[in-house]
Amino acid sequence: MAKETLTVPDIGGAEDAEVIEIYVAVGDRVEPEQSLIALESDKASMEIPSEQAGTVVELLVKTGDSLAEGGAILVLETDSAASADTTAVPAADPEPEPEPEPEAVEATTDVSAAVEQNVVVPDLGTPDAVEVIEIMVAPGDTIAEGDSLLVLESDKASMEIPAPFAGVLVSLAVGQGSELCQGDLIGVVRGIEGEPADKAKDQPAPVSAPPPVAAAPAAAAPVKEAAPAATSPADAAKGAEVYAGPAVRKLAREFGIDLTAVKGSGPRQRILKEDLQSYVKSSLSGSAPVAAAGSGIPPIPAVDFAAFGEVDLQPLTKMDKLVAANMQRSWLNVPHVTQFDEADITEMEVFRAELKAEAAQRGVKLTPLPFLLKACATALKDNPRLNASLAADGKNIVYKQYVHIGMAVAT
Repeated sequence: MAKETLTVPDIGGAEDAEVIEIYVAVGDRVEPEQSLIALESDKASMEIPSEQAGTVVELLVKTGDSLAEGGAILVLETDSAASADTTAVPAADPEPEPEPEPEAVEATTDVSAAVEQNVVVPDLGTPDAVEVIEIMVAPGDTIAEGDSLLVLESDKASMEIPAPFAGVLVSLAVGQGSELCQGDLIGVVRGIEGEPADKAKDQPAPVSAPPPVAAAPAAAAPVKEAAPAATSPADAAKGAEVYAGPAVRKLAREFGIDLTAVKGSGPRQRILKEDLQSYVKSSLSGSAPVAAAGSGIPPIPAVDFAAFGEVDLQPLTKMDKLVAANMQRSWLNVPHVTQFDEADITEMEVFRAELKAEAAQRGVKLTPLPFLLKACATALKDNPRLNASLAADGKNIVYKQYVHIGMAVAT
């Protein structure tokens, strides 16, 4: 038996992905590709699978922890057979194994200073193809490591694909509307002398991948010719003009807001959701040069719910924030539907008839209405999420410890 520490693989550059669910416990038997934990970043939720079979010896994370690529997840006691297989491979042919490794390292050291390397789609957490909705660079651009190249959108989330290293973008192999999977070619980047070579030494992952990279110049030649036809320079230039995340870009598209007209208040003038809200408010008041598309619905005023009784303020999860925004937009744009259910109120009517005389002595007429209001109040107590409100900041949900029911009457 051998013990292995399983770590977080490449998750698209997410630095603070939150552990929202743990699927295994100490003592559990896991198989290859079995899900271990679920992570949620500000761009997407993803499950992290096991790389090998074995028994969980120790869990190194808990719900709520923040992880990045390389973060330790758990300790796995691998099967003895698997361990024997891994040790038997180098023993079967000891001489050929050491030779390719020095050659690969030398190729990386010599070529990475100014070589043309392929940039491919990293692990997206899904085997399905995802659509390219925005291209944020153009051939000839100088990019830094971590700069966003393009934005992909699946039916669950939007995500930016960062550059794995710095350099000059030689060509693009994709266009807006293309569908990509993990490992598909995005483009070719020529490394900048000096800096990328130093970074390549610090990263263990690229060392194992230089053989195909070293052959990239010959294979990349036809890509250079096809790339200009695959992407539109206008689309690429438009995407490069603004600095905003995928959630902000998607929200801007849904409301018809031109991001080039919005001033960003985030780091390096990054456009935030708050900037879109401020832009819409200024547009409605007439102070903005360009009016935003929409129905002109005024913003929700801030309400001090604590003025009416005790409240419990709890932060929304990342997923709840997205659901709240989508539900609020749907409420404003989708026709409302009324649900009709039937209930047997025979016993209630017998009880009401018994109280009619007492109510008449007090000068009131006892109708089914107070019974219905009482039933609604009881239902709200039993279902607190129906008695909750979204806070004005959009980051919290207010659970009310009281029930207030308003009734419309004829005047």
